[in-house]
Amino acid sequence: MGEQKVSFDHKLQDQQRFMLALLDDIQALEMLIESGRIEKNIRRIGAEQEMFLVDANMRPALVGPEILQATTDERLTSEIGRFNLEANLEPSIFSGSAFRQMEDELNDVVRSTQQSADSCGAHVLLTGILPTMRQRDLSLESMTPKPRYHALNHALTQLRGHSFSAHIKGLDEITITHDNMLLEAACTSFQVHLQVSAEEFAQLYNIAQAITAPVLAAAANSPVLFGHRLWHETRLALFQHSVDERSEARLQRRHPHRVSFGESWVESSVVEIFRDEIARFRLILTKLLNGTSTEKLRKGEIPELDALRLHNGTVWRWNRPCYGIMDGVPHLRIENRVIPSGPTVLDEVANAAFFLGLMMALPQEYGDIRYLLPFDAAKDNFLAAARHGLRSQFTWLNNTLIPAPDLITSHLLPLAEAGLRSVNIDGSDIERYLGVLQERVERKQNGALWALESLSAMHNEGTCEQQHRALTAAMLSRQQHGTPVHTWELARLNEQPHQDVLLETVEEIMTKDLLTVRTHDVVDFVVNLMTWNHIRHVPVENDAGELQGIISYTDILRFLTVSRSADVPVPVAADVMQTNVISISPDTSIREAYSQMERFNISCLPIVAKGLLQGVVTKADMLRVFAKEQHLRL
Repeated sequence: MGEQKVSFDHKLQDQQRFMLALLDDIQALEMLIESGRIEKNIRRIGAEQEMFLVDANMRPALVGPEILQATTDERLTSEIGRFNLEANLEPSIFSGSAFRQMEDELNDVVRSTQQSADSCGAHVLLTGILPTMRQRDLSLESMTPKPRYHALNHALTQLRGHSFSAHIKGLDEITITHDNMLLEAACTSFQVHLQVSAEEFAQLYNIAQAITAPVLAAAANSPVLFGHRLWHETRLALFQHSVDERSEARLQRRHPHRVSFGESWVESSVVEIFRDEIARFRLILTKLLNGTSTEKLRKGEIPELDALRLHNGTVWRWNRPCYGIMDGVPHLRIENRVIPSGPTVLDEVANAAFFLGLMMALPQEYGDIRYLLPFDAAKDNFLAAARHGLRSQFTWLNNTLIPAPDLITSHLLPLAEAGLRSVNIDGSDIERYLGVLQERVERKQNGALWALESLSAMHNEGTCEQQHRALTAAMLSRQQHGTPVHTWELARLNEQPHQDVLLETVEEIMTKDLLTVRTHDVVDFVVNLMTWNHIRHVPVENDAGELQGIISYTDILRFLTVSRSADVPVPVAADVMQTNVISISPDTSIREAYSQMERFNISCLPIVAKGLLQGVVTKADMLRVFAKEQHLRL
């Protein structure tokens, strides 16, 4: 996401010129590979750290641009959300103390960012999805004001032709409709890069695909989105939907996502992937280019392949091929984008060591993975890991079914250790990082399971919003201590930041699990619904979820009293309901909601957003809030 001098231009000539440049870049890359000019016989690794910024109440803090202005740390750069930042680490030789250097630099960049964030009243938090994130936090006002991000959002929205949507089912279920691509900003990752030669690219890329599932299962850290418990790595599903530009027609044809695992093994060259990206995915960003890459090659220069790199940056494979230049020499990298941010720097480096160790060991152990594992099995494993994390079961070599923890501890960790020894990683570092991962898997507590079990332990305490604030505060506190996630105690409700609860919003205390009726439902059904469930108010909605009215127990009593002396053949909800209903939005403060109840002498307020019923709040809910407020003051 680094290139900012871009545009989304509908002028046909500009699109055509850029396509010609893109095709020329592919030709130039083939020439570089055929002439042996892609760097070989050297292993470098690198990483990118994405992070959230949160305020004192653990909400997203929209201060990313301000922090970048305040800092002198050149490793930091912007991300699409104003509450995100990214740090690019220095590449290092994959040997010796490479992982210790990575851990030290990550800690240093987090400290540096935190120092700049202090002046903005913000904290740096590493997590795949921020538990306190709400959908309204992802409006265009939260987008970083840079041309690339707005151009990308405009392009994807135009191609899609309608709102972005997602349906994700885990312990809970959520359906999201959103009018921009900022859902992507709710996802942060720890991206690991491995430099490879052109000759070994296909074999190593296929290995990366095969091992992504067990690496993800161990690393999962994103189980909560907008208050819902979904996949163990919900970030994967959300990111895929957030940049899905496919029209209805292309969806019907099963056109692939721009965010994908892929559809097949690579046969022989990185060029296969780039060709596929050009063939399948329309241009959404362009830029002005001077000269052509093949011309530069003929002059003895090394081409930047700017068109290819820009287009590749708009296709988000979970294992992404990358072209770069270092010290005047072109190289290829495999970027693993699956590993989430957090829970701690130590956990992240342990994940990197596991992935990179396997990348070194498996070619020697297995040779060509294509003959041992069907691609569909690798992809199915990947989806299982995203949904279930360490509770997954995988199809492994020769069609063997094995639980994820057993595969990791009994088979893959010894291979990862051998792989790291083969590149002379320091023995103490191998023990440190793979030891962390082994204990995490054996104790069955990665970030996702810690979060889910913490929420389960708080099930009968506080509101959903309070639980997620406590979860986030506990995450931040333990993260700052640096101890790995498998040693963490579960989060407790009393760890949430203390604030004036009357200034909280009704979204935090409203009842979402509603029992509703329709206008044509018979009154007898309404009466029984209230009696069975001990409720005093029933909202009336249509099949689209739009509020039509509300029925209280006093409305029922009044109607039944009158109906005894009147000839009403089959009374229905429409005969009883109040239609002049006072409603409020989810972001209304509790204090204001209570004022509305007092002003209009009502005891229940429906909560409506975009015309749809979201929940209700009652005076009984208010009494619980007042009691808590009094307790905090005492």
